[in-house]
Amino acid sequence: MDRNNSPTPPDAPPDAPLDPVAAATHADPYPFYASLRNGPPLAWNQKLRLWVASRAEVIEEVLQAHGALRVRPVAEPVPSAIAGSPAGEVFGHLVRMNDGTAHEAHRPALQRALAGLDLNAVREAALQVARQVPDQQPLSDTLFSMPVRSVAHLLGFADEALPQVDLWTRDFVACLSPLSTASQLQGASTAAGELMARFEGLVAGTPPRRGTLLAAVLAESAAPSRSLLANLVGLLSQTCDATAGLLGNSLIALLREPPLRTAARTRDGLQAIVEETARHDPSVHNTRRFVATPVTIAGTPLAAGDTVLVLLASANRDPSFNPDPDSFVLVRAKRRMLGFGRGTHACPGQALACTLAAAGLEALLQRAPDVDAQRLRGWHYRPSVAARVPVFH
Repeated sequence: MDRNNSPTPPDAPPDAPLDPVAAATHADPYPFYASLRNGPPLAWNQKLRLWVASRAEVIEEVLQAHGALRVRPVAEPVPSAIAGSPAGEVFGHLVRMNDGTAHEAHRPALQRALAGLDLNAVREAALQVARQVPDQQPLSDTLFSMPVRSVAHLLGFADEALPQVDLWTRDFVACLSPLSTASQLQGASTAAGELMARFEGLVAGTPPRRGTLLAAVLAESAAPSRSLLANLVGLLSQTCDATAGLLGNSLIALLREPPLRTAARTRDGLQAIVEETARHDPSVHNTRRFVATPVTIAGTPLAAGDTVLVLLASANRDPSFNPDPDSFVLVRAKRRMLGFGRGTHACPGQALACTLAAAGLEALLQRAPDVDAQRLRGWHYRPSVAARVPVFH
């Protein structure tokens, strides 16, 4: 494969994003993604110095290439900016952010605990928590607070602790972004230490409430360890940007598509809106894989040390993956999406995330917002290299 390919496809729209990373926060990146899919199966981007996968079948191949492709560079399992800090300790234990036998030990317990959740009970609890989020705070902050506080509640935190856990979680996720400042990284380490201490207290105290996610995780695990506690912090952090974006983008779907407002009057309709949003305009647009050993993907040889940018949002709009992909269709016979990953590092919390977002959307609509006025005021997206989280004006 020629590594001198132009970073912008010749048929890209005139207002295309600067590059595939910038696409995540572009007003409408989907025509650009379509132009990428019309190009090579794996395209070398000279500006970003990485390979770009945009087609669904290629992305599935990348995500299934376990061993050869990893979620972190071999030489840097923890980002150097946080190595040796409390945030780095937590990051180093997260099963979603790492490979290896030590991380595999906790993955099954977390998967079984999440799979065993009573989603009806989760919805009711999340709806009650979401209603308690003050409506005086900006809508863009509420997008984070509703799902994060709901997961904190499911993990056994008392109601009075939820606002502080919400703030710590939002501080901690700063360590996951390469755009964070030194002060944000310091705040992330402080938050990581506080969250670990609070989980230690929950585990060491009275047995968690029956039916809580914490009780389910502990029931599926051996004796609690620092690694397990770090992955409980990970449940909060994974909820943060990803579910905030899913909730916000579901609200945008209602603003853009007035006929959806009838569906939003029912529980099933709200759930359908969220699930189609997760495909049509997801909150996570890309991820990366790092080549540990030479491998050939889609006929392209990759060398150890190469990086592949995996455009999950592009795959969701691939017509070979979903018919009529650019239309927002509430009921799809075989909806397919890759935003929650595939294979070993697939997110086991897909059903939980959609349930939390649907409960949050219901709570937002119960506040009777003027959706037409909000549509006119508009929105933009938070700076990010991967997440698509709206900021409402």
